[in-house]
Amino acid sequence: MTAKKIIVGYDRSPEARAAAAWALDEAARTGALVEFFYAYEWPTWAPAASTVPSPAVWPDGETDRAIKGALQEAVTEARQTHPQVRTEVSIVNASAALTLIDRSAEASLIVLGSQGHSAVTGMLGSVSVAVSAHAHCPVIVVRGDNGHAGPVVVGVDDSPCAQLALAFALEQAAERGAPVRIIHAWRPVSGIWEDSPLVTREVTDQERRPFDELVAAWQQKYPQVTITAEAVVDHPAHALAAASTTARLLVVGTRGRGAFRGMLLGSVSQHLLRHSACTVAIVREVAGS
Repeated sequence: MTAKKIIVGYDRSPEARAAAAWALDEAARTGALVEFFYAYEWPTWAPAASTVPSPAVWPDGETDRAIKGALQEAVTEARQTHPQVRTEVSIVNASAALTLIDRSAEASLIVLGSQGHSAVTGMLGSVSVAVSAHAHCPVIVVRGDNGHAGPVVVGVDDSPCAQLALAFALEQAAERGAPVRIIHAWRPVSGIWEDSPLVTREVTDQERRPFDELVAAWQQKYPQVTITAEAVVDHPAHALAAASTTARLLVVGTRGRGAFRGMLLGSVSQHLLRHSACTVAIVREVAGS
């Protein structure tokens, strides 16, 4: 992967530290610069009457010094653990989600913790969903035990974003010397046809053929990567969450929902952000696309 910059949301929480460690390891492999990012999301309202006392709507000096100190501490620790990695810090007084989405156009990866103390790394709210759904580069949500030596797992279907996810997964695996496990899950038939004798709950050879051809084509592009392919009848969210328990990285694509309408991810992506046992990569676009 030709990485330019990795932006990591940082607030000094354990989850943010895990995100920083993941980003620094990735930068050590790719030569990327790591930017430690923090966004103040302070109230923007103030009383209409100027005679009414109102609280400060921007951080006071003590808070500002504490945030800058935390980011500088992260840079100092990075120099000790990853001396070859270039780092910088960024603090903005703006929306975390909007800023990260805008900045993602100039980044190779956005890396965030699964939880945290700020709007940047409190990942299971609107910020995580919005950034994952609308970023112009892959978004990494660091979860679970990142020392796992399992495969890179990628979920695919017949959509263009699944192709992007597959490409990202194989590139990550090639860099790490890891195998890839590709899962295509067909949703089970439900409703009035569920108990029909015509429903076998197995993927037919005809249904599987395009999937096998896709896997074969990617194997030719990455002959150095060991690839296994599974076609299953299961809900994709369930199949991928189960696979995450033995994976080092879980990769999925997302179509997003366009122009912030609800800031929504697909149901599979949202489920995995909450329930994956390992770090999740959400791929909507790739850097520079």
